[in-house]
This record gives sequence, structure tokens and C-alpha cells, in this order.
Amino acid sequence: MSNQISQSAEVPYEDGNKRLDQVAAKLFPDYSRSRLQEWIKGGQLTVDGNTWRGRDKLTGGEMLALDAELEAEGTWLPEEIDLDIVYEDDDILVINKQAGLVVHPAAGNYQGTLLNGLLFHCPNLIQIPRAGIVHRLDKDTTGLMVVAKTLQAQTSLVAQLQDRSMGREYEAVVQGVMTGGGKVDEPIGRHGTQRTRMAVNPMGKEAVTHYRVLHKFATHTYIRCKLETGRTHQIRVHLSHIGYPLVGDAVYAARQRLTKGIGPVLRDMLQNFGRQALHAKKLTLMHPRTHEIMEWEVELPDDFVHLLNTLADDSEGDDE
Repeated sequence: MSNQISQSAEVPYEDGNKRLDQVAAKLFPDYSRSRLQEWIKGGQLTVDGNTWRGRDKLTGGEMLALDAELEAEGTWLPEEIDLDIVYEDDDILVINKQAGLVVHPAAGNYQGTLLNGLLFHCPNLIQIPRAGIVHRLDKDTTGLMVVAKTLQAQTSLVAQLQDRSMGREYEAVVQGVMTGGGKVDEPIGRHGTQRTRMAVNPMGKEAVTHYRVLHKFATHTYIRCKLETGRTHQIRVHLSHIGYPLVGDAVYAARQRLTKGIGPVLRDMLQNFGRQALHAKKLTLMHPRTHEIMEWEVELPDDFVHLLNTLADDSEGDDE
């Protein structure tokens, strides 16, 4: 991937009397508005060879020239980390994330993250904000994530997330037996006193989760969830809010419900299932360059399958 960007475009006369930053966003749609504003301020995006301010008005007929070099977006270090790559081309990379892998470096996790592994696999990602990561999965959530390999791809994928055209479906096991599927439409924001937690909060951001029942066990339910929005911990918060917290969720389930009658094998499984039972099963998106609709679906991880089998065996034991 070349570090250099050289493009030009003539301002249409119908865009006369509009701000430079507005017209630039229209003429160079592959780049985010914030990135274009940086280039305008830095003089990499010029008007007839001159540096203008983003708020300056155009008249039409001017030539906009973009001559910029992509620079490193962070000081993160590449690390060789085993990644399960489901799909890759020049624009995007789709991975099946394993449990226990933190997505992005933060306090206490500066190394050993997905971002470090991505930089080892594709060093040019250092030129893309957050190394191309456009959405995240929690450390102990498994499954599909898409990563942008170019600025153009990143702009497209972020837009798809914002307009809700990207399809993301998860599978989960919850405590309790649901009567049927439904929708949770409750805003999510930071918890009032515990800042590392999220909560249903009337002052929070809109959050919508759809869920349907795949199988009912004697004491638990296997479900599929579809996200309309992508708030932090959304599925975990919403399902806990309606009284069906995820199996293994140490944050949003007060405790594992160990109903009387549960067999010893299942009891041991529930007490020792070391993560929330949540898997990003299916991902659908429009390819940023070809505009083809693409879809991926991955198998459940072994621990999730073992949980389902143990629940099934325990339920059959109840029937006997």
C-alpha cells in the first residue's frame, strides 16, 4: 500500500458559495471529514495551489488538490499473535477472534492485543487510525470482526456501522427460560457509580437489540441476537436488564443461578465457565471497494459447544 495520496478534483459550479470542508467531503468521499479537515489545516489539501481555511467559501471552478502522506497513527508495537483469519483482500480483513484476546491496547493491556497482532500481520495498518479496527468485541467474547486495511475502507465501514446497514448476529446462552423472542430498546450509558460498567440509563445513547430463541433447556435458553446499534457491552447489559443475564458474565450477572435439580456435571460447568457465553456468529457488510454484499458465518468455539451439550444432557436427565 502506497503511503502517498495524490488526487485532484474541480469544484462544480453548483457547489459555489459552499464551505471548502463541505465540498472536499463531497469530492473526496473516501476519507473522513475529520481527516480532510486535518489536511486542509496542514496545507495538504489546497485550492488552486493555495492554503485555505475549512470555513472559506468557494465560488465554483477551483481546482482542489490533495497531496498527503499517510503517517503512523500510534506508537504500538507489532507482535506475533496467532490470528484466525477468515477472509482477507487488499481492503478488508475478517477474523474469528478467540476468547481472552483484548482488542485494543489500554491501561493494563499495552501488549498482547489484537491490534498488536494485526500490525505484525500487516505493518501498513500503522497508517490507519486504531490499525483499522472499526468495532470491538469484549475480551472474552469470541467471533467475527472486520478490520479496514485502507482509509477508504475504514470510512466505508464506519458509515455502514453508523447507518446500521452492517449486519451483526451473535449467539448466547442466558440464565433462565425465555418464553419467546423480542426486542430490547433501552438507552445505554456509563453506570452511575461503577465507571467500568455500562447500564440502561435514560441519559445514555440509543441501543436496540433483537433476540430470538434457538432452544429452551430446563433452566437456560440458547438465543440469537441481532444488533441495530453497537454500544459497549450492549447485549450483556440488555439481557441482564430484562432478567436473563449471560452464563459466565462476571460483571452483569450478580451470580450464576444454580437451580435445585441441576445435575452435578452441569453445576460444575456453570460454576467454572470462565467467560460470558457470547459468540459473534455472523457478519454481513458491503465491500468498501466492489460494493458487493459479503457474508461470513463461523462455528461456535469448543467451550460454547460443550456448554450446550452439557445443558442438553442435563435437560434430558430431567425428563427421565
